[in-house]
Amino acid sequence: MVGENFAGNIIVNLANLPDFLRNPILKKRMIEFFSLSESERTEIINNALEAGPTIPFPNFSKLFKTWLKILTTLTEEQREGLFSAYILEAAKNPQKLIIFNLDGILEIFLTLEESEKEILSNTVKKIIDNLDEEDKRKILIVIPDNAKKHLKF
Repeated sequence: MVGENFAGNIIVNLANLPDFLRNPILKKRMIEFFSLSESERTEIINNALEAGPTIPFPNFSKLFKTWLKILTTLTEEQREGLFSAYILEAAKNPQKLIIFNLDGILEIFLTLEESEKEILSNTVKKIIDNLDEEDKRKILIVIPDNAKKHLKF
């Protein structure tokens, strides 16, 4: 699999699907994540972080909003597992987050229902609060100030 980004290709394809196809496929892939080995999870996270910025933002925004909405339907344990995987990888390599349109991502988040925003904010805040000081510092440096306000940092 060297040089191939299968997860990234799937992400790009998902971004181009209509909602009625994207939602069930993405949810199934998100649930499958928990049955993978640690190395497979890390590979998927890295591939997703590489693929995300290459997707035209209108398509990415639909995909990301779908991902967020599905996260709100998962258990707290599953939501923490997925967010933690991304946050820990971003703490190791903050440059992977910097190339994203973080202000645009915040705007997508802000379009969610209040209850959905609260569920997601609480999970993200809990994860970041539990990071060691160095990882927490790295993450908070790349998070835009406006997003920190919504996360109550």
